[in-house]
Amino acid sequence: MEWNFRSAEELAAALRAGDVTSVELTDEAIARIERDDKLINAICVPDFDGARAAAHRADQALARGEDRPLLGIPVTVKESYNIAGLPTTWGIPRQRNYVPAEDALQVSRLKAAGAVLLGKTNVPLMLRDIQSFNEIYGTTNNPWDHGRTSGGSSGGSAAALAAGFGALSIGSDLAGSLRTPAHFCGVYAHKPTLGLAPTRGMVAPPAQALPIDLDLAVVGPMARTARDLALLLDVMAGPDPLAHGVAYDVALPPARHDRLSDFRVLIIEDHPLIPTGSAVRAGVNRVAEALVDEGARVERRSPLLPDMTEAATLYMLLMLSNAAASISVDVYEQLQTHAAGLNADDRSLDAARLRGMVLSHRDWVEANNRRELHRHGWRQLFAEFDAVVCPITPTPAFPHDHNGGLENRHIDIDGVEYPYFDQLVWAGVATMPGLPATAIPAGRSPDGLPVGVQLIGPMFEDRTPLRLAELLEQKIGGFQAPKSGAPSSAGRGRGADDERR
Repeated sequence: MEWNFRSAEELAAALRAGDVTSVELTDEAIARIERDDKLINAICVPDFDGARAAAHRADQALARGEDRPLLGIPVTVKESYNIAGLPTTWGIPRQRNYVPAEDALQVSRLKAAGAVLLGKTNVPLMLRDIQSFNEIYGTTNNPWDHGRTSGGSSGGSAAALAAGFGALSIGSDLAGSLRTPAHFCGVYAHKPTLGLAPTRGMVAPPAQALPIDLDLAVVGPMARTARDLALLLDVMAGPDPLAHGVAYDVALPPARHDRLSDFRVLIIEDHPLIPTGSAVRAGVNRVAEALVDEGARVERRSPLLPDMTEAATLYMLLMLSNAAASISVDVYEQLQTHAAGLNADDRSLDAARLRGMVLSHRDWVEANNRRELHRHGWRQLFAEFDAVVCPITPTPAFPHDHNGGLENRHIDIDGVEYPYFDQLVWAGVATMPGLPATAIPAGRSPDGLPVGVQLIGPMFEDRTPLRLAELLEQKIGGFQAPKSGAPSSAGRGRGADDERR
């Protein structure tokens, strides 16, 4: 029997029933990786010996009658998480030999839950791209079309899931890094509420793994079904035992509803700062029509929605102030000069990004206060609605583009070019206020590429968008495996090779 595309839930049931062993599942997953990953390049750090040993231990535990959430299930982990004895590089060439001595907290939780770790998945340099490529491990290709990106920065994890390399994966998200790869590869991902899942050990080398509360950034689950997302979130959620866990425990409220007909949903298909491509628009409307068909209350506009232009500007200010914290003094001073030369009336996203990179603490506090006003606005909106459905990015997966710097690239939206970074405004809708957002498949484009949407829910009510995702999966369908031998029809940018380097 072919097990590689079965859900984690199905695998757990089969393992408990004795229909398969963890060693058999692991060997089958490894065989598939060895057969198919030469063209996809999703698994950048395999650990097959360690996986087989863990699978053997899982089978022994199953024989003793143990029942842990992920016992015996093959999974992958984003390269940016520390795993003791394996390299953590974040794609940084000078860190290619950095090997941490301790597991990241989330890796420890996976192991405690009984998961079998197959290896680590590819990322972009410093996790700062909507594609996944770096000088150490090369380029990860989209399993649906090898000439296109799998997304970033959790692109290796999304590609691995779509290709049948493990049932689950864990990634991270600051600028859509869970949601965009899921959208591009046709799988599921969940960006948890900010702070719900601790990030210790998901840190750029050689920094020490500390229990830090990151601004904007989260870690979260990826899977091929909505129920598997919820299963993995339950493993990941809960405070760091070195910090908030000293005093707090987690008790997420249940989903607001159990039937599609009871949901109140706001549909947003347009952003004031960037157009929505026709393929993605069709995906949003496919979900909207399914909701209407089931009798849900569906609205297309609401005066309660916080101003999306201001939200995007705040997002860029906060995100870039964080990103620029590590740049050299010389570069920082040059950026200060450039920012001082901006016209005071320039409200473009480019200007917001530049201002963000040199934001003073005084200005950051003011931006953070405005963020709190937006959070209050979202609380008022979620008194009237249960979820918001909107795009993740304006387009399906685009052709590999490794030319020049990020600031010099463009994204083609139905034949018109827009600044590459502007597509992040959709990720920022949930990220800036720290809301949970679940990425789900919503069909395919006319070119046969996956199209996803995000379901945004109320803060700390992660189970609501997850339950909505599960109900929509039953209604419109979910993950479909790409056909083997995916084409490479799209044009490629420089450096977008199919082989490992």
